[in-house]
Amino acid sequence: MEGKQLDTPCYVIDRDRIEDNLKVLRGVMSRTGCRILLAQKAFSCYTLYSLIAEYLSGATASGLYEARLSHEEMPESAENHIFSPAFRESDMEEILAICDHIVFNSIRQLSLYGRRAKSAGLSVGLRINPQISTQPAEYAIYDPCARGSRLGVTLEEFRRAPADIISLLDGLHFHTLCEQNSDALEITLRAFEEQFREWLPLMKWVNFGGGHHITRADYDIPRLERCINHMVNEYGLQVYLEPGEAIALNAGYLYTRVLEIQHREGEMDLAILDTSAACHMPDVLEKPYRPPLRDSGTVAFGQDDKVRVIPISSEKPYVCRLGGPTCLAGDIIGEYSFDTPLHEGQMLVFEDMAIYTMVKNNTFNGMPLPAIYIKSGSDYTLIKSFGYRDFKSRL
Repeated sequence: MEGKQLDTPCYVIDRDRIEDNLKVLRGVMSRTGCRILLAQKAFSCYTLYSLIAEYLSGATASGLYEARLSHEEMPESAENHIFSPAFRESDMEEILAICDHIVFNSIRQLSLYGRRAKSAGLSVGLRINPQISTQPAEYAIYDPCARGSRLGVTLEEFRRAPADIISLLDGLHFHTLCEQNSDALEITLRAFEEQFREWLPLMKWVNFGGGHHITRADYDIPRLERCINHMVNEYGLQVYLEPGEAIALNAGYLYTRVLEIQHREGEMDLAILDTSAACHMPDVLEKPYRPPLRDSGTVAFGQDDKVRVIPISSEKPYVCRLGGPTCLAGDIIGEYSFDTPLHEGQMLVFEDMAIYTMVKNNTFNGMPLPAIYIKSGSDYTLIKSFGYRDFKSRL
């Protein structure tokens, strides 16, 4: 089957590109001795877990179901880590039975469950908030160090904790990045080390969390490795990283077709697609984010004398706004330019669609969930399709 024959909308995961990313991450592990985990919150296509486990040390979960997925689909030798802002008592028995590491978000949670976790043989950690932001202000929703954050323990809180509670800890965890380079990690690590230096010799490991765009073309891997080696050489710590995006970065596509072209006098054309920003690529509306679209160009905007936002220049001659088929007025993917006008039935391919799509999609308006294909070379294999029963079962 060729891509042009696929029923749309559908996600296509490029196995070869996933493996290329894994090779980069494995190189970091080999040179530094760190352990890298798949953060399932970004990418949970368990069909590829056996491949991922060939290169990485395991996976990390944000709750019981992800931990169960890793336990079931990763090989027995893979590490299974879990963190949650607050654990449920009803989940704890199974979590302690299937996980290797557990990271708590507060002194209270550590006090409630830390001893049980140690008795069950888990390595126990605590998430730290080093209170240093490295993200743009407009991304505050993704910033764990933003004012009023519910994620992690500050130095002041840590100092007030009883000594017998702190003694339960095997490691400290911080996660402050989002799609960032290693210069942001270096800033965070410097603050973390300055604040918690006196306790680091008592720990066995430190977890740098996720948000590291290690497989991005311009990522500074030598700087990352210097950060890792510093913690190893200075304190004898095992270093963990848990990226999600880096595993599947630029390794997935969302295939869609044009349902209709709307022409309005004095305005740009509007194409209604069979895929939805709100349902199939939520980050477009949350972040906001403009997903890359194959064979398209950019658009620059200005205002006319009626104070309307209008395109004033474009990389390609034809400009069109792309939107989804739901009733949400804001279900807009973005404005793109093309060499020629779009036409009904035309296939478009959004890129970098493996991460935070399948794990976040929904069936608002009764929208079908896109099928999922694995692409290897020129071969496409359907691994999952969805229908009405999937929509109904979620209600």
